[in-house]
Amino acid sequence: MRPVAVGIDTSAYTCSVAVMDLRGELLSDVRIPLEVRPGELGLRQAEAVYQHVRRLPEAVAKAFDPSFPQMNVRAVAVSRTPRPQEDSFMPVFLVGHAVASVIASTHGVPCWEASHQEGHIWAALWALPPMEMTDILAVHLSGGTTEAVLVQGVGQEHRIRPRLSIVAATGDISAGQFVDRVGNALGLPFPAGPHLERLAEGGEPGSMPLPVSVQDVKLSFSGPESAARRAIALGATPAEVARGTLECLAKSLELWLSAVVSQTGVKGIVLAGGVVANRLVRRSLASSERLAGCRLWFAPPKLSGDNAVGLAAWAAARLSGGPIAALPGRSPVR
Repeated sequence: MRPVAVGIDTSAYTCSVAVMDLRGELLSDVRIPLEVRPGELGLRQAEAVYQHVRRLPEAVAKAFDPSFPQMNVRAVAVSRTPRPQEDSFMPVFLVGHAVASVIASTHGVPCWEASHQEGHIWAALWALPPMEMTDILAVHLSGGTTEAVLVQGVGQEHRIRPRLSIVAATGDISAGQFVDRVGNALGLPFPAGPHLERLAEGGEPGSMPLPVSVQDVKLSFSGPESAARRAIALGATPAEVARGTLECLAKSLELWLSAVVSQTGVKGIVLAGGVVANRLVRRSLASSERLAGCRLWFAPPKLSGDNAVGLAAWAAARLSGGPIAALPGRSPVR
C-alpha cells in the first residue's frame, strides 16, 4: 500500500481534499465550490458551514476513489484558522477540523493543524522549483487577504510548523474584494475574478485609469473601488471598467511590493492566492522595472485558488523529513 498524507481545507469559498504520497506526487485534488446566490458577495458563516457539512463527505469520497492505488494514510493536515495567529478564527474551519480528526483517529495517525494562509503558501512552494534562498516574502492575495508574509528557512525541513511573520497588509479591503465588488457592480457572478478578466480583454489599455492608493507599505483599495463605481454610474463601458480595475490592481501591487522589498531587504517573492491567477496582473508584475531586482515566483493558476494541496504537501514533507519545495514528485493528478 502506498503511504500518503491527506490535506483538508474548508474555506469560505471552497471545500477541498487532497491526497499526496511521500514523494510529493499528487494523487487526488478535489475541490467543490460553495454556492453563492446571484448578486451576493459571498456567504454568511452559518450558510458556509452548512454547505461544508453537506459537501465534505462527498469530497472525501472522491479523494479516496476506489480506482486509485490503495493508500496507507500516514498523517492528516487541516486548516484550523484563516491565518497563523492566536486571534484568527472562522467557524467554517471547524467542519474540516472535525472530519480530519475523525480520519486521523480512524487510521491511528497524527492530525496536524495549520492555517488556510499557510496552505496557500505551501501549495505554491510545492509547485515551484527548489529555491536556493533561505528567506522569502510570501504574498497572499485573495478574497479575504492581502498580506506580505516573511517566511524564514524555506529550504529547511518541515517537521515542525514554520513561523510566518506579517510585514505588510492592506489597510481596508483586500485585492480580491476590490475585484469582486467592482464585478458585482457590473453584474458579474461571484467570484468575479475570471469574469472580470475576460471582460477586460475588450478594454483598451490605459483607457480608464483609476487612482492608486499606496503610501510606502500602506495599501488601500476602497478609493479605487469608489472611483470604479463612479465611472460605472457615468456610463463607462464594462470593458473599460474591467480593464481599468485590473490595471489599477497591478499598479498598486507593483508599488506596494517595491516598498515592502525596500523595507525588508528580501528580494525573493512567492505570490499565491486567487488574485494571482489573473494573467494581466501576473504579466504586469513580471515585467515591472521597479521589481526588476527581485526574483518573482507565481503559483500556477490551478493552485492559486483555495485548495488543500499545500496542506497535503506540508504533511508529506514532515513525514519524509525534507522541505516542501524539495519533494521530487509533481506528477499531475489523474
